[in-house]
Amino acid sequence: MSQGPRSGLAAVSSALLAMSRHLEVRDVLKTIVASARELLDAQYAALGVPDDHGGFAQFVVDGVSEEQWRAIGPLPRQHGILAAMLHEAKAERLADVRKDPRFEGWPDAHPDLVDFLGLPIRDGEEIIGALFLANKRCPKPEGSCGFTQEDEELLAILAQHAAIALTNARLYERSRELTIAEERSRLAHELHDAVSQKLFSLRLTAQAAAALVDRDPARAKDELHQVASLAAEAADELRAAVVELRPAALEEDGLVATLRTQIQVLDRAHTARVTFTGAGLRALPAAQEEAMLRVAQEALHNALRHSGAARVDVSVKRRGCGAVLRVTDDGSGFDPTAVRRAGRHLGLVSMRDRAGGVGGSLTVESAPGKGTTIEMEVPGG
Repeated sequence: MSQGPRSGLAAVSSALLAMSRHLEVRDVLKTIVASARELLDAQYAALGVPDDHGGFAQFVVDGVSEEQWRAIGPLPRQHGILAAMLHEAKAERLADVRKDPRFEGWPDAHPDLVDFLGLPIRDGEEIIGALFLANKRCPKPEGSCGFTQEDEELLAILAQHAAIALTNARLYERSRELTIAEERSRLAHELHDAVSQKLFSLRLTAQAAAALVDRDPARAKDELHQVASLAAEAADELRAAVVELRPAALEEDGLVATLRTQIQVLDRAHTARVTFTGAGLRALPAAQEEAMLRVAQEALHNALRHSGAARVDVSVKRRGCGAVLRVTDDGSGFDPTAVRRAGRHLGLVSMRDRAGGVGGSLTVESAPGKGTTIEMEVPGG
């Protein structure tokens, strides 16, 4: 390294420390790319995290302006040199990437890349990303690569630590989701135990009252009073559980902020791109906000776990005095009528019940191979 070993080690140390400071996946990706470009003095750097559909779930660049990035267009597919790094799991150091037989071109707005250094990011045997740099800033003879063997070794060290940082960030985000799931499971068990006991007692007491009606009306009346008391206790248990299950974030931040936060987490945790738009929505009655949140969560679960969608878009907007929630995915879709006939509801019954319970409505548009759109409208207050 031209800067000398001391400054080189300091630069590596700074890059590794920067990566270790972040716990959000997207922040880690940006830090890796910026650190690699600065460390090896390249004009451009990028990191792609592959999905399971021949594309990239995330693709982060450094050295390209936002305006240039928008002009380039959609994310690249797994082809050419990128595919080689992902599937052959070896470094690629080229004097001119454009002259490589695997080169397949790029969009018109794409910057012109010449010398190129790239390698996979691996977590054990799994390739979790591809990191590459282009256009080394240094004097170089025509037709030669500015990136050296030393650069390749340095980038390999960075990639090893990038794998650790990226894996840790993913584990952190998944642990947050698991904590939420575990808390919901705990509450569900408590609700089941408490209410089941009350309902069991209520059933036995009602049976006793029925048996005593003819031969001992006075005792039957006492048993019926006990039935009323047990029913009231069961209702109190349910109300307490509902209050505890209502998300604290919904109370504090409102529907739009809560949805935005949850969708940001899902976008980082899944290979599918998950987006959210929502602004200018006034506060709705608490029951309506909670119902919309639960419907959005159910629809997102279906899209991310069952549909194979590459993109899921969620929006909330004002309509009259109320609001409309839309969850749209480009997944496999289904025939809603066939689903109903087969008794497989994918949570549709629950979503309709939630919408109807707050005076709203739910519509589902889907067809095999055409994705799914779920829309919920509430009247407001």
